Amino acid sequence: MYGAVIHAPGDVRYEQREDPQILAPTDAIIRLAASCVCGSDLWDYRGINPVDQPTPMGHEYVGVVEQIGNDVNNVKVGDFVVGSFFASDNTCEICQAGYQSRCEHVEFAGAGGAQAHLLRVPLADGTLVATPGIPDPDLVPSLLAASDVLGTGWYGAIAAEAGPGKTVAVVGDGAVGLLAVLAAKQLGADRIIAMSRHEPRQRLALEFGATDIVTERGDDGVAKIKALTGGLGAHSVIEAVGTQEAMMQAIRSTRPGGHLGFVGVSHGVNLPGEELFYAEIHLHGGPAPVRRFLPDLIDRIWRREIDPGKVFDLTLPLSEVAEGYKAMDERRAIKVLLQP
Repeated sequence: MYGAVIHAPGDVRYEQREDPQILAPTDAIIRLAASCVCGSDLWDYRGINPVDQPTPMGHEYVGVVEQIGNDVNNVKVGDFVVGSFFASDNTCEICQAGYQSRCEHVEFAGAGGAQAHLLRVPLADGTLVATPGIPDPDLVPSLLAASDVLGTGWYGAIAAEAGPGKTVAVVGDGAVGLLAVLAAKQLGADRIIAMSRHEPRQRLALEFGATDIVTERGDDGVAKIKALTGGLGAHSVIEAVGTQEAMMQAIRSTRPGGHLGFVGVSHGVNLPGEELFYAEIHLHGGPAPVRRFLPDLIDRIWRREIDPGKVFDLTLPLSEVAEGYKAMDERRAIKVLLQP
């Protein structure tokens, strides 16, 4: 098969790789219907994460099961499935508490590289969720979004306790931030403030349910949030970037007693203890337990209640994966869908 391999920062290649094999009786092999480039992939592409050797890329995936190990019972050959970027058994004590991303037996499902034609998924019974049937082609992008960015945005909104009576602020206008807006809307938030300086992303945020747009960043952004909330700050804030500036902006935009859900992958973030102490806010986040939300999200997509696939504003053949990375790095695309 062919797939994406990163050799060095800025150097992603479409090249021949070995087909994945069943390595454990709990494995499944799926033929990918679609994959995509994630904002977190750009940490490697930009050299912020070290790239020490050629590494298969991609951790978001949907497709059809081609093979299963002898111990796989919950999915069968021919099922169309959606899976999380973390593989989990979904039975351990941590999974049962809803934190499958920290399963006692967690594995990175993207280790085999989902930007490819085939993918081995470990712990298939606890990781993959079958759709009610083979989806119509127009549903595939939305189901793919559920594999990571929708589930992550949803977790951010849940962690921030977005809901009726709440004002929600979202820091970050990438795919996760935009889908956090959608999630907050679905969860019943009264007011949703999207922080964005990019007009196409602002339009999509409004379409997903944002009521206000704030273009300012840093202290100016915080001041604008305070001005919109009677000087108090938002009840619920979602941080979907992962930088020091974004995290501090999020903390300072949250009212005392409010909730901050942080789902941006933290890089170089250091929290000043005294400021956090006196902020008196709830802080909850980390890698999203996407598997917790998949059944509900698939159902909403299948019934066409939500259309998160709109975050994909550029579709390319897998063979042009290098251009997909470049487009996202240069912010010419919100999110790139790859067709094998």
